[in-house]
Amino acid sequence: MDEQNITLRIAGKEYPLRVKSPEAEQVYRLAAEDINNTLSVYNANYPDKSDYDKMVLVCLGQAVSKITVKRTAARLASDLDTLDDELGNYLAGIEKNR
Repeated sequence: MDEQNITLRIAGKEYPLRVKSPEAEQVYRLAAEDINNTLSVYNANYPDKSDYDKMVLVCLGQAVSKITVKRTAARLASDLDTLDDELGNYLAGIEKNR
């Protein structure tokens, strides 16, 4: 599929982008919505802070979420490997006792 042009509005500013698929467009639009929602919370809670400071807090929150998800995925992958090994051992035991 050919790339398509989209425009996202983040923090009141428009950003033209090119995306490769409708699925990618949806992800970008959801990300922009999430950023804007989080920024709205910071705007309400920290009206005296600069827009830059609030965007840094948004970015920090996003980075923390990303790292947390990566750690969780690694832990789940390890748990899956352990379960796979245990299942293999269990099935091998059944075959051995036949």
